Amino acid sequence: MKEKVVLAFSGGLDTSFCAMYLAKELGYEVHTAVANTGGFSEEDLKVIEDKAYRLGAKSHATLDVTQEYYDKSIKYMVFGNVLRNGTYPISVSSERIFQALAIIQYAQELKADYVAHGSTGAGNDQVRFDLTFDVIAPEIKILTPTRDLLLSREAEINYLRDHGYQADFTKMEYSINKGLWGTSVGGKETLQSDQTLPDEAYPSQVVASNPETITLQFEKGELCGVNGEKNDNKIHLINQLEAIASKFGIGRDMHIGDTIIGIKGRVGFEAAAPLLIINAHKMLEKHTLTKWQQYWKDQLGNWYGMFLHEAQYLEPVMRDIEKFLENSQQNVTGTVIIQLRPLGYTLVGVESTFDLMKTDFGEYGEMNRAWSADDVKGFTKILGNQMKIYYNVQKRNE
Repeated sequence: MKEKVVLAFSGGLDTSFCAMYLAKELGYEVHTAVANTGGFSEEDLKVIEDKAYRLGAKSHATLDVTQEYYDKSIKYMVFGNVLRNGTYPISVSSERIFQALAIIQYAQELKADYVAHGSTGAGNDQVRFDLTFDVIAPEIKILTPTRDLLLSREAEINYLRDHGYQADFTKMEYSINKGLWGTSVGGKETLQSDQTLPDEAYPSQVVASNPETITLQFEKGELCGVNGEKNDNKIHLINQLEAIASKFGIGRDMHIGDTIIGIKGRVGFEAAAPLLIINAHKMLEKHTLTKWQQYWKDQLGNWYGMFLHEAQYLEPVMRDIEKFLENSQQNVTGTVIIQLRPLGYTLVGVESTFDLMKTDFGEYGEMNRAWSADDVKGFTKILGNQMKIYYNVQKRNE
């Protein structure tokens, strides 16, 4: 009997090569599985299944982990306003762990001898998949043909073409990873420091030209409505917002950051809904949280995002941080008004019964009601004591 391998399969170039190579060259019984984190339509999934069988798969499975991905990751990334290096909503980084968990659990169900993925040796995903597989099922060995053979994209394309596999290889020149929380785009331009992706490389194109004002409703930190229409289905709301904002080309950017393996990495991305949600949520928090709530939440949100990016989701401290982030959201309820325009947007303002600007204490720069002028004079004098002592000592020692 042939040894059985479960391959994490997306239908892209790397996993297409792996499927054929594992079956044809190494003689394994290949069972492909796609873990959908919200990036594939029913039509996409059918195309992926067809590709798997044409490449020699014995069986193919679709594993939907979209709801789990939202409940266990996206929700907390919003609470923490997670943007890696202030730019990237770690779209791929965050979803990989849930894909890896689904794949290794499926491999256990099939009693597979091996589990495989198509990551290269120069990126982050190899660590995310390897680490998750090894922690959850150390008895299942890991196969990584693309990494082990040091293959270029051109070499993989040539192998598939030479073995009679028909596909649009022009599209395969770009590596596109689409999920509920955004789409990453890698290609020849992202390998250079002085180039950017052409417009046509992005999945969504700019088709809207007139500005549009929208509103986002939040309840305890979670998106609960778009344009005043409430919905308990958070995934539906994210997709609804993405459909509205992607027409403006909002959410495009280039992320440059440090990889897990220590080299600098560069990737293009498109994430209209994630960027609008995170930045609207952050603005609402500025109105509804105290200074020190914001400060400490910023620290933990940054750590949470870094740990997600660097394959540490299974570390128990992540559950501790999630508890803090969730508790911080009790008053983060209200509406954020946003104006959309081609390739940009403006956060107009917020409406919230928890707005800390709307109090009887005073209006910034206008009127003080809860203290007198003499109170401020005394406060300022005491506040300056430490600095006055320091400079007095410095002057004595000149």
